[in-house]
Amino acid sequence: MAKHPAASTVPETRNHERSPPRWRLSELATGSFGWLTSLIVHMLLLIVLGLWGLPHQRLGSTTSLDVTTEPLEPEPIEHIVDERIVAPADPQAESFATLFDAQSVVTETVDVPAVNDLTAPPTDVDFMDMGNDPASQHELLAEVGASVGDALQGRRAGQRAALVARLGGSEGSEQAVTRALNWLAAHQNPDGSWNLDHRLGACRGRCSNQGQRAPAHHAATALALLPFLGAGHTPKSGTQKSVVEAGIQFLLRSMKVEPHGGSWFETGGTMYSHGLASIAVCECYAMTKDSSLIQPAQLALDFIAYAQDPVGGGWRYQPQTPGDTSVVGWQLMALKSGHMALLQVGPATIRGASVFLDSVQQEQGVFYGYTTAGQQRRMGTTAIGLLCRMYLGWRRDHPALVSGVQWISQQGPSLTDFYANYYATQVMFQFTGGQDAMWKKWNTALRDQLVETQETEGHARGSWFEEGAHGNAEGGRLYCTALATMMLEVYYRHMPIYGQQATEQEFPL
Repeated sequence: MAKHPAASTVPETRNHERSPPRWRLSELATGSFGWLTSLIVHMLLLIVLGLWGLPHQRLGSTTSLDVTTEPLEPEPIEHIVDERIVAPADPQAESFATLFDAQSVVTETVDVPAVNDLTAPPTDVDFMDMGNDPASQHELLAEVGASVGDALQGRRAGQRAALVARLGGSEGSEQAVTRALNWLAAHQNPDGSWNLDHRLGACRGRCSNQGQRAPAHHAATALALLPFLGAGHTPKSGTQKSVVEAGIQFLLRSMKVEPHGGSWFETGGTMYSHGLASIAVCECYAMTKDSSLIQPAQLALDFIAYAQDPVGGGWRYQPQTPGDTSVVGWQLMALKSGHMALLQVGPATIRGASVFLDSVQQEQGVFYGYTTAGQQRRMGTTAIGLLCRMYLGWRRDHPALVSGVQWISQQGPSLTDFYANYYATQVMFQFTGGQDAMWKKWNTALRDQLVETQETEGHARGSWFEEGAHGNAEGGRLYCTALATMMLEVYYRHMPIYGQQATEQEFPL
């Protein structure tokens, strides 16, 4: 009879229990081998499955980074000599920084390929994926609204004439603007540029009073372009569109792409050249919405942020050196032009500019010096400082602003200083909105003075030049003509800051 399985189990178990200890350890080791092998295999399988579930990433593959709207503080510059330039001792000379200072250092740059047309970008630099609407991709859109360049709307066809009539222009002032633009167009070089020595082109020496400073093609070209843009001419519209197109293309071809942005810094014009050219390209983009201008305009603003003095917050002839009020004015106006076009301007840059203005102000911001607060009251630097304060957010009833504007009004326009008049006229217009008695007094004196002193005969017809003021001889007839024309365009170049909500587009702070 076969044994029942249960019957054989009990004795067998008992035999195990009676076995000597050595025998039991040997069997335990033998029995555990399979268990350990299974454990190792399962562990390896879990590791393989875990690795398989991780996301694949190859070396050199592109990764996305979180980018903040506030740029990092600029690193100390090494390839540019930090050579502080001493301000002129002459009080009159100090009131206006030399526009084209000969002292400068050429930075190491990379040439940008030539641009054959305005539909192509000037370089293949990978500048963000901005598409046709850069504003939609950064948070400034929520602050400044959805319209590009509202502060420039007065330049549009159909609005200019009404603004001239309402804000103090005249038939004579508009005719003077037309004559000035014709003179500027006649002195453009074949490559689209202008030269401070205007005789070198088609003029062939028929106009006197050429600029005395070293060539500054970027600065001269931007100075000449700004009056055309101010009158509503762009590469796409206006009777002077071919002139503007050639000038803009020259600037695009001339931009140098550097690690910190795109630069128009040059030997003859230093950071003045970059600021002026940046304004021209940013305004052209705001007016045309031409997507090919997004990249160079933003790169120009990036270079301004980089070139700012990391300690004092200002700008001067060379990048990252202690600032002066004159150079600061042009850089800040370029940043404002870019901001109105919904390009990116970092809050740290704007805060730095305010720090600089604090360092040169007198009487809590009523007056402004050149490189320091100083003691003497100066029309030019005070006007620059006050205009910058308005663009940086000072309200119309700010006590220092009110006092400063009243002081400028009491001085009245200069008979020879185009530079001081240029900034002071903007201050008066922006503060008053072109409406009150203070504006009418200032505007009548300046407007009639410019109309009466414009050249009306010969090849110089339509231009201006006056002896005596610092800067006039350095910049010459082209410089004087450009500034005078923009003063006569004040009625429509920029809408009053305090006039419409659409133009109260404050910088990010």
